This record gives sequence, structure tokens and C-alpha cells, in this order.
Amino acid sequence: MSSDAPVGARPPAGKTFFGHPRALSTLFLTEMWERFSFYGMRAILVLYLTAAVADGGLDLGESSANAVYGTYNAMVYLMALPGGWVADRLIGARRSVLWGGVVIAVGHYVMAIPTGWSVFAGMALIVLGTGLLKPNISTMVGDLYERDSPRRDAGFSIFYMGINLGAFIAPLVTGFLGEKINWHLGFGAAAVGMTFGVLQYVLGRRNLGDAGARPADPLLGADRRRALTRIGVASVVVLAVLLVLLVAGWFAVDTVVNLLTVVTVLVTVGYFARILTDREISGTERSRMKAYVWLFLFAASFWLIYDQAGSVLNIFAADQTDRSVGGFTFPASWLQSVNPILIIIGAPLAAALWLKLGHRVSTPTKFAVGLVLNGLSFVLMAAAAQAAVGGDLVSPLWLVAVYAIQVAGELSLSPVGLSATTKLAPVKYASQMLGLWFLATAVGDAIGGQVARLAGTWSQPVYFLTFGLASVVLGLAAVMFTRQIRHLMAGIH
Repeated sequence: MSSDAPVGARPPAGKTFFGHPRALSTLFLTEMWERFSFYGMRAILVLYLTAAVADGGLDLGESSANAVYGTYNAMVYLMALPGGWVADRLIGARRSVLWGGVVIAVGHYVMAIPTGWSVFAGMALIVLGTGLLKPNISTMVGDLYERDSPRRDAGFSIFYMGINLGAFIAPLVTGFLGEKINWHLGFGAAAVGMTFGVLQYVLGRRNLGDAGARPADPLLGADRRRALTRIGVASVVVLAVLLVLLVAGWFAVDTVVNLLTVVTVLVTVGYFARILTDREISGTERSRMKAYVWLFLFAASFWLIYDQAGSVLNIFAADQTDRSVGGFTFPASWLQSVNPILIIIGAPLAAALWLKLGHRVSTPTKFAVGLVLNGLSFVLMAAAAQAAVGGDLVSPLWLVAVYAIQVAGELSLSPVGLSATTKLAPVKYASQMLGLWFLATAVGDAIGGQVARLAGTWSQPVYFLTFGLASVVLGLAAVMFTRQIRHLMAGIH
């Protein structure tokens, strides 16, 4: 999904937002509230799944809850691929964002229903809605600027702040309501947040000009009818499979989670195979894609550990952390706000560092730094878990330090990876490569959800130390093969 403005798009004129098109404020607030709802629900999801029935939870085992959490995250990123396609070929980015927001809000309202089934039905709707909204709202931000506008990068920086502002505020609100009052009330707060986002998006649509108004490459006539027929058939097949699982008595949480994990990996393998075997791409482009395969694997390995913050580390915060301050025990989910505030602080510092270093530090080396830092965060968690052996509660500063190291790793890998994705993309697949980058997170989260099952069976110090050292070793291996990967990148730094 390219963020370049499509032919014919014109940045809307009129009032400005911090010197940028007024429409940026509409998209900024839409994304802020969408991230509020997403991270707000995510902050309490595993805690709700593992809470005892007497405490209003589902009393799901820690192993299964971690797997559900990882698979849910994976599906959110996996659906960015069809979501981008729907916008590009059928209804345009603007309507995709609108309907995505509506479906997300409905999903959160369903989760607010105080029944056992509502959480899974709601998550399914949120996955579908986020797939429509997430990739396409970024495309619309790009549509606000001419291709060579010097304000373009600054506009995305402001937009990025909206993401992290929503992620910072959300756990503070939903965490207090969910953990202190009622879980479904916390889910309801996320629903209200997304409703605010949809309403202000509708009210601000007059500011958007031509941004996202039309599909970038619309299907017409017979091609459109054929595509809609295939979508309908695929939907029927999926529903039929779910019905068979239900009738056969196989519709268990673990069965569905395992199936979706396999689907995520197979889709990714198929996507890479399609590109690498395409005879229309040049030899240089194929070489760069081979380099990208390695970067993709590094990124997936990074997210496998990093995104356990909302599952394994969240449970650790709830059960083994001393959260009492002046007689008040703050919700465990409040610690989920540490990550976004550190990103807000660290992002400009990281950008300045990479600008100063220039090409002296290559992309593979930056990925290696991210992997090593990510691994060291889990090594530190092993020390925290060891301190908690025997039932002692440890200081929450352990987790703050862990998140600080992880954020440093993220800032070494995530924005760099996004940039490398656009630079290494074959011309034919330029508009699809952002979706491929999202797949790295999907694969990491899907496999990470399965790996996190071990946290319930291994001792915690062994669990954290094993995967922490594995990430460090992988990062060091990446350093050793930097020269080979740079050779495959064929002149791209």
C-alpha cells in the first residue's frame, strides 16, 4: 500500500494544522482514537482471559491466553493485506477507513457485552475493521502532500505522535475501569474511544479534499464482478470450515489459534515465493528481495519477543510486581503505557542519531542492534523473574527498564525496516511491500503466541534467559553476515 499520492489527488487547501493541511488533524485524531481502542483493549485482554470466573474473567489457562493474544495481534497485521487491496481496487481508502472504524467500534461494543462468547466475536470484528483502517489511513496521510513536498516526512511524524498518544492514554483508562471495576466496562471504554474517532472523521471529511476519494487501481466491469464473486465464495468457505469445526466439536480455542498460526506462515511463504519466482522482475530486484528475506526473518524474530509485553510480561506485572504506591495498588495494565511514552521521547533522538551516522551504519547492522537489545531485555527479565522466585513481589522499575531497552531496539529496527522495505521493493510490487512488512509482525506474533505457551510450563528465569540469549545470538550472527546481505542489497544502504 503506497503512501504516494495517486494521480489526480490534490492536497486540500484552507486552514492548517501546525503548518500542515487541516485534514491532517482529522486523520491524526482518527488514528489516535483507533490506537486508543486497540491498545486499550489489548492492555487488559490477557488479564481478562486469565482472571478467575469469580473475578469476572474467563479463567482460561495462561498458556492458551498467551497464544490467543499472539494470534489476535497476528491477524490484525495479516488483514492489512486484503484491507489494502479492497481500498486500491474496490472502494478507495476514504471509505475503507470509515467502514473499518465502524466495524472496529461494533467489535468493541460486542466485547462490552458481559458474556463469555462476546470477547472472541468482538475480536474477530476488530481484526476485520483494523485491516481496512490501518494501512489505508497512512495512505491518506501521503495523499495530503505532493510527492516531493518537504513537509511530507514532518506530516508523518505528527501522525506518528497520534499513534503513540492514543497508545499511552488507553491503558490508563481501560486498565483502571477493567481491573478495578469491571472488565467489560474497560472494553466499553475502548468502544467509546473508537466511536469518537469515527464521529470526528465523518465531521472532518470536508477537509480531506481528494485524499483517498477513489481507488488507486479500480476493478471495473467483469473484473470487478469476478473479484466480488471470489470474495463471496471465500467467505462461504471460511464460514463452512468454522461450522464443520463447531459441529465436529473441534471448535476449541487452541484449535482455532493453531489453525490461524499455520495460515499466517503459509500466506507469508506463498507471498515471498510469488515475488521471487516472478520472471518479470530483474536480477537486481531478485537479489534485493533475497536480502529482504533475511531482514524479514530478523524482524519477525524481533516482534516474537517484543510483543510479549502485552501477554507474558503483563501477567508478570499482575502477579509478581509490587504495584502499591501510598496505599493505592495501581492496575498492572498501566505499565503498558510505559512503552509509548518512551517512544515519544526516544523517536526524535533515534532519528537524529541515524541522520548523524548516515551510511556508516548499514541497515543489516541496525537490525542486528535491535535484535541484541531485544534479547538483552529478556535477559534482564530473567533476573527480575529470579528475584521473584519464592513469591516475592519485585519493583515495577524492572519492567520499566525492560521496556526502555526494548524501545531502543524498536527504534533501531522498526523505522529502518519500513524505509528498507520501500527501497528494496521491486518496481512491480512497490505498492504491496508495506503489506509484506506488516506480515513480519504477523508472523512474529503468531509464532510468539505459540512460544509464549512455554512461559506456563518452564520456570520463568529459564524461559526469559533462553529466548533472550537466542535473540542476542541471532543479532550477533546478523552482524557476521552483514557483508553478504549488503552484497545482495545491490547498492542499497
